[in-house]
Amino acid sequence: MNNPTGIDTAAPVVARHNVDIDAPLSTIWHLHTDVNNWPQWQTDITSAHAESPFAPGASFTWTSFGFTVTSTIYEVVECSRVLWGGTADGITGVHEWIFRETPAGGVLVTTNESFAGDPVAADAAGMQSILDGSLSSWLHHLKVAAESAT
Repeated sequence: MNNPTGIDTAAPVVARHNVDIDAPLSTIWHLHTDVNNWPQWQTDITSAHAESPFAPGASFTWTSFGFTVTSTIYEVVECSRVLWGGTADGITGVHEWIFRETPAGGVLVTTNESFAGDPVAADAAGMQSILDGSLSSWLHHLKVAAESAT
């Protein structure tokens, strides 16, 4: 099976969210790619562990809301885009992050994620709500951490 090049737009659940962050791209990128330190600023994540550098082919394991998944990094475009994904408990998630500097000197961070699999199909509305809440919270935590670091 080939690695995905984007989220699964045909999946039963697709979420798209963004936030403007008033912080340097380098600060935001470092927070985002330093997986082992996620629990320090992203309080929804209770554990995160990566043994390899943040690069395509590397995997990391993390737990959020009691749900543990091992994600594989499919693509990294330095300070611009990340794509990772994984399957746990029958749910396949593909998660994209896009970072764009804004004319005002901040960064627009966009996250897109798809959920597929039998548990998702069985409760698409519930899974949509969970994913929307999770991504909104993650962006909020990233904003707070990045803006307080500057």
